[in-house]
This record gives sequence, C-alpha cells and structure tokens, in this order.
Amino acid sequence: MPPTLVIANKLYSSWSLRPWLLLREAQIPFEEILVPLGRDDTRERIQLHSPAGKVPVLIDDGVTIWDSLAIVEYAAERWPEAGIWPGAREGRALARSISAEMHSGFSGLRRACPMNLGKRFAGRDRGEQVANDVRRIEAIWADARARFGQGGPFLFGAFCAADAMYAPVITRLDTYGFAVSSGSRAYMDAVLGLPSYKEWLAEALKEPWVVDVDEVDEPPAADLRTRTSP
Repeated sequence: MPPTLVIANKLYSSWSLRPWLLLREAQIPFEEILVPLGRDDTRERIQLHSPAGKVPVLIDDGVTIWDSLAIVEYAAERWPEAGIWPGAREGRALARSISAEMHSGFSGLRRACPMNLGKRFAGRDRGEQVANDVRRIEAIWADARARFGQGGPFLFGAFCAADAMYAPVITRLDTYGFAVSSGSRAYMDAVLGLPSYKEWLAEALKEPWVVDVDEVDEPPAADLRTRTSP
C-alpha cells in the first residue's frame, strides 16, 4: 500500500505544502487525506491520525510521522533512491542546515504574511523584521545556488528537500509583491513553474473554506479563488 499524507487546506497550509510537494517531485506515490482548518471537528479529525493534533502527518506501513521536517528525514531513509537530499556530503550539510533554519525561523515574515494562495497584494513596507527575514532568505538562496546550483534551477541543482521547505516562503514573496533580486526571482519562478506546484495551486483555488486567521486585513490587488459552497 502507498503511504497516506494527511494535510490541511491547500490554500493556507504552508506546513502541508512541503511534504506534499517533495513526495510529488520525488515520484513517491501516496494517498491524500485533507482535513479543513477552522472547523468544529478539525482537531478531532486530525487526532484520528496523530496525537499531536497537527498536520502534516505521514502514515506508512504502520509508522506515523508528524512534523514536516521529520517527514522529510523519514522519506530520505525510506526511499534512498529518490534524491531527497543532495548527493554530496557538503551539499547535504548545507541543505539540512538551511531547512532547519526555515523550519524554526523567519517568524516576522510568517506572522505578517500568512500563506494565502487565493489573493495577491501590492508590495509595501511590512516592517524591519520582515525586511530582515527576506534579506536572510535571499542570502541563503544566493549562497546555495552559487555553491551547489550549477546542475539545474533549484538551490542544489536538482529539486530536493530544501526547495520543498522553502516553497511556502516562495509563495509569500510572490503573493505579497516583495521586490527581490533577479537571481531570487528566477529561482522562485522555477519552483512556481513545477507541474506539481501548479496542481496544488489549482486545487487550492477551488477550495470553499475561508480561514480567518490566515486572512490579512488589507484589500487584495487580486482575488484568484473560484468559490463553491462548503
């Protein structure tokens, strides 16, 4: 049986996007269970799959793994042929370091710009902490690309776990109209152009649910969603 990945709303759930995109790009078949956020039974439904009460959750052959980075490491062990991490030791070390930094950092950007694939916003000053986060992210990308990106358009040439970990940030920088370097923009476009990401986005835009905590209090420049009844 293929593994099962439990996720939340594709429109909003940055944590869910990471392992979903990674498994798709690694061509690892999986079944999907989506539990909408902000519903009366959300936590109860998630706890059917994980006592942590959070998504994403990967269930594989009787093993349950929660937390996006834990899922990444499990996938690297479970499917070693899939190229989850870069092949070279130095590249793996950097990829793991920047993935962990993404996992635990950039709180200013996360708070000010929650992932919301249904709307686009005009670029504006969002404060010093957000600006510092964006500068650090661009520096990470430039360093990885310069040192290990010669073999392709992604951070380490071929798509790997580090790209999946940064995918939600890419959507934020794009959605909220941040001005970035040409190198950053080219990398962002490579990720946003993946057929797997386009599949995720198309499904996200069809979702009927609105999660108020992930909606920012400013008028969008564009609303992309095709709404149906929940």
